[in-house]
Amino acid sequence: MRSIFAIFLTLFLFFHPAAIAPVQAQLNITEAESNQLDDLVKKAFAATDAGEFPKAEWYWTDLIKLYPNNAAGWSNRGNSKMSQNRPQEALEDYNKSVELAPDFPDPYLNRGAALESLGKWEEAIADYDRVLKIDPQDAAAYNNRGNAKAGLGKWQEAIADYQKAMQVNSRFSTAFGNNAIALYEVGAQTGDTDTAIKAMKTILRKYPNFTDVRAALTAALWADKKQGEAESNWVSVENLDPRYRDINWVKNIRRWPPSLVDALEKFLTLK
Repeated sequence: MRSIFAIFLTLFLFFHPAAIAPVQAQLNITEAESNQLDDLVKKAFAATDAGEFPKAEWYWTDLIKLYPNNAAGWSNRGNSKMSQNRPQEALEDYNKSVELAPDFPDPYLNRGAALESLGKWEEAIADYDRVLKIDPQDAAAYNNRGNAKAGLGKWQEAIADYQKAMQVNSRFSTAFGNNAIALYEVGAQTGDTDTAIKAMKTILRKYPNFTDVRAALTAALWADKKQGEAESNWVSVENLDPRYRDINWVKNIRRWPPSLVDALEKFLTLK
């Protein structure tokens, strides 16, 4: 998704506030109406930034009532619902946004994320393909398509997409993290995880607070019988994000690959 703030890894995609402008220009509204629209948008994004997702949803609903043909309003309300773990409802909003703006990439990107959360991997991939047809340089679409392929267990194809995202945007840390984690799954199957562990360490030198990678490195090091180094990394994980203690969350929400989930579970059990 097109994030305007960071939640956990690549899940909730947002129309950037600037995306409101082209849609608004098509509405043929008065200056007063434009000001009202801008006010609702600012309040909705302020609520989102504060993590007040129900309030953000109310503002987007008010905007939709006033301007039902504003595709960005529908998509952003879907984002608010996604942030409240209501993907099926979000999907309905994204469908409407796609209907209103079929040539704009963000509704497809956002809908793809909702489809992923529902385990509809092939449908999600189709939406990401549509994004890339509109914009072949959309790094988020490559990254998310990699996530969907990972959901299908197609790890090599996922890696190819993550690396394409890295190539398109060399500062896209999420794609680098996903790539390293997918490399671990492939390496675990072949008995060689050194490449993945090296990639994780390289990422953490640049982004030391990248919790997902720090947690993954903890698990990988524990499986590699480097207990002391694993414990040292885990201290940072616990301080940054306690959700990694919940194997169910790691497996079903974050969706780590099986080998890494197994390694983390062993670390937590035997720690």
